[in-house]
Amino acid sequence: MGKLIIVPTPIGNLEDITLRAIRVLKEADLVLAEDTRVTRKLFNHYEIHSTLRAFHQHNEHQSASLIAADLTEDKTYAMVSDAGTPGISDPAYLLVKACLDQGVEVECLPGATAFVPALVKSGLPTSSFCFEGFLPQKKGRQTKLKSLQEETRTMVFYESPYRVIKTLEQFIATFGVERKASVSRELTKIFEETVNGTLPEILEYYLKHTIKGEFVIIVAGKN
Repeated sequence: MGKLIIVPTPIGNLEDITLRAIRVLKEADLVLAEDTRVTRKLFNHYEIHSTLRAFHQHNEHQSASLIAADLTEDKTYAMVSDAGTPGISDPAYLLVKACLDQGVEVECLPGATAFVPALVKSGLPTSSFCFEGFLPQKKGRQTKLKSLQEETRTMVFYESPYRVIKTLEQFIATFGVERKASVSRELTKIFEETVNGTLPEILEYYLKHTIKGEFVIIVAGKN
């Protein structure tokens, strides 16, 4: 019986990868990648020559069961996303489930995940939190926000630069003008930035500054 190994990759700085992850990627019979062009840059940097195959949200429903069937033989496949840990707002769940259904062993290495450094340096409670990832873009967005109005735990969201202003405005309408928050972008990169304050204060900042990079928004729970 084969094995599927989930391998976290850097979210920006290429040095943020473990020695174990590099070894696994070099030894794998096949590496499944969200975008092979992105992963190729990592491979070139660390002189990894393993075979790459695309596995992403557009083909995972069709490919998961086939890949799991392959792994019933004595093979080892690794899986990476473009950045961070596969399965955290990235493809992985369906393949992991298919492998477990087939009796294939699944292993997940520890490593980079964008929300952890953003949460830790937010200054908001970390003892209990909920990870919401990306909110629905249209259908179900308001319903999801409404369901979080009474949430007392610290909330963690991902957002693209194109929707940050809209999202902050909706958070103000949902959680109120006094709610504390922290917004981090470009984590681990040269222009890494974190802005702390109330939601209106953070919105005002980003209305005046360049919005670039992937964002992690941490919002305090209801007091």
